[in-house]
Amino acid sequence: MKQTASTIYLKENKYFIEVCLDPFNKRIRVDDYRGNVKLILKEVEKLVQQHQAEKLIMKGRTNDFLALMENGLQPEAMVDRYFLGSDAFFFSKFYSQDRKKNDHWITEDGMIHSIYQLDPTMEKIFPPKEYELKKADDNCVDELSTLYRQVFQVYPTPLHDPEYIKKTMEDGTIYYVYFHQGKIVSAASAEINSFYKNAELTDCATLTEHRKYGLMKMLLQELEGELKKRGIFCSYSIARSLSFGMNAVLFQLGYSYRGRLMNNCYIYDKLENMNMWVKNLATC
Repeated sequence: MKQTASTIYLKENKYFIEVCLDPFNKRIRVDDYRGNVKLILKEVEKLVQQHQAEKLIMKGRTNDFLALMENGLQPEAMVDRYFLGSDAFFFSKFYSQDRKKNDHWITEDGMIHSIYQLDPTMEKIFPPKEYELKKADDNCVDELSTLYRQVFQVYPTPLHDPEYIKKTMEDGTIYYVYFHQGKIVSAASAEINSFYKNAELTDCATLTEHRKYGLMKMLLQELEGELKKRGIFCSYSIARSLSFGMNAVLFQLGYSYRGRLMNNCYIYDKLENMNMWVKNLATC
């Protein structure tokens, strides 16, 4: 059974911290914080040692940019307008030599360059009529978990478990799916942060034999429409840096590249770098 990530809250007179403990990916992520940055980092470092994490990620605010750098963290990516309209910078610090090494960085730089040479305009694509687009509900969780098992040998969250998917739905995550002959063949989700009014488009998966019809673009556009109805305009997605297709989809949907998270999580079949893509839905 995969070790599921958990959230803890640390509160003292001079700070508040929301921390995600992620043992499967051997990392700790600070999702929110307020107060004294030096004290916050001191407490987070204790957690890193306690849980033997290899990587620390911190969603930093613009005002704390220099303070975080002075304390040994480095910016890897950013999300425009993440905090109710102000930018978030994804800072990191590594705690093992192996986690800091990477053999694919130059190749991935070249791929981003190639993607930006693509025609950004996108014709409206309609899949064949035997494909049916639907918003998923808890009746779909078994089939969704089957899809994710078929597409990903390894995934950073336990989407192979139907109960986990059901819980994410209960917590507000939206899933859209395509059915073909009564079976789910493609899916994507929007994980909504209702307090800061942003959403991560994630959990994108399509069975190989159904990838030629542009299903993922349609799913992501449907999710964007749902977000705009809810007044959420900061949309971002973190894509496998070695996946040309998924990065190209995001570029052609109007997303902008905002950096790369090195050795960020275990996905597909190994530990991988992840590209950050961001879109302001209020402009489209």
